[in-house]
Amino acid sequence: MKSLFPRTPFLAGSDVEAKRAELLHYFHATFDRYESVFDVLSCDEAYYKKPITLRHPLIFYFGHTATFFINKFLLAGLIDKRIDPRLESMFAIGVDEMSWDDLDDARYEWPTVAEVRAYRNKAREVIDGVIRYTPFSLPIGWDDPFWVVLMGIEHDRIHLETSSVLMRQHDLKYVKPHLNWQPCRDSGPAPTNTLVNIPSGRVVLGRDFTDPIYGWDNEYGHHQVEVPAFQASGYLVSNGEFLEFVTAGGYTDDSLWGEEGLGWRRFARAEFPTFWVPSADGWKLRLLAEEVPMPWDWPVETNCLEARAFCRWKARETGQSVRLPTEDEWHRMYDHVHLSDVPHDAPAAANLHLDHWASSCPVNRFIHGDLADVVGNVWQWCETPTYPFDGFDVHPIYDDFTSPTFDERHNIIKGGSWIATGNESRHASRYAFRRHFFQHAGFRYVVTDTPVTNPVSAYETDAMVSQYAEFHYGETTLGVPNFPQAMAQLAIDFHRRHGNGSTGRALDLGCATGRASFELAKTFDKVIGIDFSARFIQVGIRLAETGAIRYMVPEEGELVSYRERRLDSLGLLETAQRVEFWQGDACNLKDIFGGFDLILAANLIDRLYAPRRFLDTVSDRLNSGGLLVLASPYTWLEEYTKRSEWIGGFKRDGESHTTLDGLKEILGRNFVLVEAPLSVPFVIRETRRKHQHTLSEVTVWKRK
Repeated sequence: MKSLFPRTPFLAGSDVEAKRAELLHYFHATFDRYESVFDVLSCDEAYYKKPITLRHPLIFYFGHTATFFINKFLLAGLIDKRIDPRLESMFAIGVDEMSWDDLDDARYEWPTVAEVRAYRNKAREVIDGVIRYTPFSLPIGWDDPFWVVLMGIEHDRIHLETSSVLMRQHDLKYVKPHLNWQPCRDSGPAPTNTLVNIPSGRVVLGRDFTDPIYGWDNEYGHHQVEVPAFQASGYLVSNGEFLEFVTAGGYTDDSLWGEEGLGWRRFARAEFPTFWVPSADGWKLRLLAEEVPMPWDWPVETNCLEARAFCRWKARETGQSVRLPTEDEWHRMYDHVHLSDVPHDAPAAANLHLDHWASSCPVNRFIHGDLADVVGNVWQWCETPTYPFDGFDVHPIYDDFTSPTFDERHNIIKGGSWIATGNESRHASRYAFRRHFFQHAGFRYVVTDTPVTNPVSAYETDAMVSQYAEFHYGETTLGVPNFPQAMAQLAIDFHRRHGNGSTGRALDLGCATGRASFELAKTFDKVIGIDFSARFIQVGIRLAETGAIRYMVPEEGELVSYRERRLDSLGLLETAQRVEFWQGDACNLKDIFGGFDLILAANLIDRLYAPRRFLDTVSDRLNSGGLLVLASPYTWLEEYTKRSEWIGGFKRDGESHTTLDGLKEILGRNFVLVEAPLSVPFVIRETRRKHQHTLSEVTVWKRK
């Protein structure tokens, strides 16, 4: 039996030196295997001709994985100097997220193959030295600098696969068969695909950050759902089954493609799958380094748009509700057949982890319960766009691994292909590609009337909304407590001392993104949050509905960081059902907004266009003995409030007339001031190093 390509290591134990030796072997085996796939190229010219316009030529990927180690090691503090700054800049970032018509016409002064090989040798020595001599302890966790060693190795394995796809798309003259990359030679007629019943069940996904096996950021967090029963195709869709779609005119029937698919199909002028090769002798299939007579019983390889078009055609032909599975449904199939990850000491019971061939194989070769190829052979497109689990966080050393794909344009692929190794081969892995991209990927279909419901994946990018989300749901900043939380607690304390004794209804006026509303609902039976900005209240609504929000905050220049805030972690999950958010004008509220025992208006009055009107009528909204809690820094500006509407902050009859003077004058008719004015600080974060520090004056008024 050939030796097994090493599996992703278990990062716990008690013997540090044994683990060091294992990691050293894992690194060198991976680095060697990556260089080995480039032996498939037939000449140096092959490194510089682009296989497809959307990616760099292969010389980039030959250097990229080595420079990734060095760049990340520097960030993690594992090394303190570069090998070659020019190459480490040139090979830093790939071209992986383009639309199909984003042609990259940039010209690069690429180094020679010999130069890059020499660089790789130097990088190997540096990486070897880091693994051999850097102190570490077990377990190796997410926050450990040594985690970045695994990050580099697993990144290498990702590009082992993506580079092989590019070679498969290269002109045949640029590749040659190689002893280390031999394909399967078995083929036959395509088996008839039948449907298998998959019972309903609960799917629980997400890893804990203490799990001692390397993972990418999108694997962590929590997600669980009840998946209704459905039917799944017993086999992956084979070349033979897909031929029916091709011969039926599937590539010319616009009704099957949808807007995105139609745009891609017309641009690419696609008439059949990209790895199919028409010839005088019939169809052939392009493999890594050769063309072979079409193996009709192998899985077809398509992009997601082609797979969707096939499902629409299949639905029309059968009258059934046919579509791609969701990520949850794929995991339900995995659980149904009782699979587990690839063993460390035996070949995979699937065409996975390079344990068998350098190609796909017949779709009925590896049977998993009453399904085949639940894992392995080719990746399987899912209907689910990539999204973060609850509790998601980015790794500070690779903060753009997943977050840029939270755009509803990248779909998840599951199950792994014949060349998916290490982390890629694990069922918990979550990789995603643009729907028009090609991988060693195919699909199976499901039949179900359950509609696809995709979790919200987008991060709030509106600068002002994100700033207020951080202001409301962020932590103590520069030693100043969270202001909306502090104000809500003050309002509750004032109500207990001076209120009418009722905790029926409270109004958070100018609620912005809603933190104080949720906090008030700890005490009050019903809280209404009202703000003029629909953008702001959507954050509160989203929190009330889903329990979580995600947003980006600026760090410096173009750099941003990502935040997730959850009601449960803030101790506010139980309050959500008692909160409603409405868009409204504080100077012209609807009549239905009345009967409140407390009104909180924090940092509101100096931003109203008619604050006098608001103050004149606010008593009508309160029950007898109810409280009005005002907070404001009194920063009157004519861009918000006409000078004639200011409550104070000006000279009257030669004397200073403060806002507090104005409040006493207006509110005194219907209210009694029951607390001495109190200054409460707040901080608004603009960037990591720039903050606004302000004092808001709080006054408490009891309705007569």
